Amino acid sequence: MLQRIQTIYLLLAAGISAGLIFVFHLWITNEGVNVYVKDDVLYLGLFLGSAVLSVVTIFMYKNRKSQFVMGRLNIILNFILLGFFVYQSLNVSGETAVSEKGIGMLLPIVSIVLLALANKAIKKDEELVKSVDRLR
Repeated sequence: MLQRIQTIYLLLAAGISAGLIFVFHLWITNEGVNVYVKDDVLYLGLFLGSAVLSVVTIFMYKNRKSQFVMGRLNIILNFILLGFFVYQSLNVSGETAVSEKGIGMLLPIVSIVLLALANKAIKKDEELVKSVDRLR
């Protein structure tokens, strides 16, 4: 059913992964240039992949187990994205290109929290269905 709370969580995660990445910058270089996600193909692909995975997960409401697995895969994808950001910000190869971090680096963390809440709600629904099946 689409009117569940996990749908809202997944829509918010998709909105963050697909919409806010074009609003907030990732970092500012030493020259004062704002770097956005659209400037790097890898980050853009990972963010949009996370958004697509969230939307696909919403429409898998009839199969809650696969919906839960897709949510977990999306969380792993966001952790990989966060790892790339940490690597980029802690690059110790002498002169670094990152002088100031932007709020865009925190977007995967917000997405992870929303996806974890969605998975918690999916698991709660699955347990409810199992308990009803036991009463039959």
